[in-house]
Amino acid sequence: MGKEKGAIAENIRKYRNKLGISQDVLSKRANLAFHTIAKIEAGSTPDPRIETVKKIADALGITINDLME
Repeated sequence: MGKEKGAIAENIRKYRNKLGISQDVLSKRANLAFHTIAKIEAGSTPDPRIETVKKIADALGITINDLME
């Protein structure tokens, strides 16, 4: 399961970079604290809550499955 969690962090970064937005912009779009995004991307929060992942996916214009792959 740890591999999947690393995938979430990598995919958030990948899709965020595709959109050309910063962690700060993503946090505002997702209505989450900046440190939440930063910690997930850094792997400090390896198991983010599904509600958090949903907000991030919505802010990136993708599905939760896109983040989990």
